[in-house]
Amino acid sequence: MEKTATLNLRVNPNVKQRAEDVLTRLGIPMSTAIDMYLTQISLTGGIPFAITLPNTPTVLNADLMTSEEIHTKLQEGYDDAQAGRVQEAASAFAKFKENHRI
Repeated sequence: MEKTATLNLRVNPNVKQRAEDVLTRLGIPMSTAIDMYLTQISLTGGIPFAITLPNTPTVLNADLMTSEEIHTKLQEGYDDAQAGRVQEAASAFAKFKENHRI
């Protein structure tokens, strides 16, 4: 099929670069990937994947925090690091999962 339509859009440069990196490894040009996406929209009659909110516990979801709450949490983390109150990430996430049932 002949490609004659032009699509101009603005995207987050970091997201674009990460997508280009993946597509390069797959050997797919960005224009082909966009064409594939638009084709799937027309074939499925909608977005061809689930659109959902992230499953982030409220206590960690910065989108639901005020600037003051974010600042307080960052300060607490900084204070803990300065005082040597640290632990391995795997252990911290395991404990968090236990406490929050995720």
